[in-house]
Amino acid sequence: MTDQVEELERPAENTSSGDEYVDLTPEYAREILDALGDDDVSRAEELISELHFADIADLLGWASSSQRVKLVDLIRPDFDPELLTELDDELREEVISLLGTEAVAEAISELDSDDVVEVVEYLEEEDQKELLGALSDIERARVEEALSYPEYTAGRIMQRELVAIPDYWSVGQTIDFLRSAKNLPDDFYDIIVVDPRYSPVGIVPLSRAIRTNRPVLIRDVMDSENMRTVVVTEEQENVAHLFRQRDLISAPVVDDSGRLVGVITVDDVVDVIDEEYEEDMMRLAGVGEEDDLSSAIFDTTRSRFTWLLVNLFTAIAASMVIGVFEGTIQQLVALAVLMPIVASMGGNAGTQTLTVAVRAIATRELTSTNAWRVIRKEVAVCGLNGLAFAVLTGAVTWFWFDSGLLGAVIGAAMIINLLFAGLFGALIPLGLERAGIDPAVSSSVFLTTITDVVGFFAFLGLAATFLL
Repeated sequence: MTDQVEELERPAENTSSGDEYVDLTPEYAREILDALGDDDVSRAEELISELHFADIADLLGWASSSQRVKLVDLIRPDFDPELLTELDDELREEVISLLGTEAVAEAISELDSDDVVEVVEYLEEEDQKELLGALSDIERARVEEALSYPEYTAGRIMQRELVAIPDYWSVGQTIDFLRSAKNLPDDFYDIIVVDPRYSPVGIVPLSRAIRTNRPVLIRDVMDSENMRTVVVTEEQENVAHLFRQRDLISAPVVDDSGRLVGVITVDDVVDVIDEEYEEDMMRLAGVGEEDDLSSAIFDTTRSRFTWLLVNLFTAIAASMVIGVFEGTIQQLVALAVLMPIVASMGGNAGTQTLTVAVRAIATRELTSTNAWRVIRKEVAVCGLNGLAFAVLTGAVTWFWFDSGLLGAVIGAAMIINLLFAGLFGALIPLGLERAGIDPAVSSSVFLTTITDVVGFFAFLGLAATFLL
């Protein structure tokens, strides 16, 4: 950091080292894996040496178990511990096992505290102790404190390494401190200004400090109005919303008494946003958070079984509706051909509304304040689509089965089902969210049941009334 600060105050020099990373493409990855398959170790080492640690993490995820063993052996001599932060939980545990906890324990001492927490939080207790034992007493205490906070809170993702100064310092004193301090974080964006109780009272962007004359007091250039603090027990999803809403680069984290205990930076928040997005997508599809490409076959099967079982019962409910109209279907076989169209269109239209609603709830764009306006809009949109597809489907049915009345029946059923799809596509996630249930978890199961039941009942009921 000393060198970085001094560079800002003297003429720029050519600092390019000529070292550039190669992007990991599927072709490049295949070349590495082929080299491993041919036992061409020197070629594989040469190719891997050109990759960034994040790309090596991707490569480990793409490789098979046997290839992964060889890759770990190749990266062992120049192992970058930051690679571990780029792996999913199960793959990280496997790589740590292959590297050996002793080697990993020595390496993670180079990481920031928040990255160490990410590496060790889901490991077995014995492995955790071994890894933490390699840290200094201060670093170990920081990590253990972070692990004491609930999962998915600010305390788990915050970084303990930060820059805090009193408000009575001058800019010159601050710059001198940055040059001489030994334990500064590797990267930081804001200098946190604290009062005698060690509570944040403002922030000074590093760029502003560098541009300001030395005699100026920090309190005269700090920004207190736009500073936002985060309580250590705040949910990480709320932290991500704050950063997104206020365009923050970093935010001080305080304990219940208001004392500064850490800082959250935008790179941590990007990971949280990605994690929350992935979680919602997985839940919408009815699979667990732990279900990924690296999971064992049995674990993946078990995680997906529950929602498939629920789907089975909802499908039976829809089939029971069809069973009620068994006699009607026997008299007019065309109904059996056409009724999946009504149910499918309702399901797809409802899923569109559902996806928009779940995303809007997650980003807090949809609340009780504007709920009815959004519901009315979605019902109107689905109604207009229903009308358009009623005309289209009715015309096709009339031409197909030479029955204008059958075309009218399927058109009417299409409108009814899409109206219900729009209504319940918005109502279901709102209702689940109000009940304290994550709307991404089970909305799709309820919606599919409703659109199937309404679609079949409307089509077959209208057919029984007007055609027979």
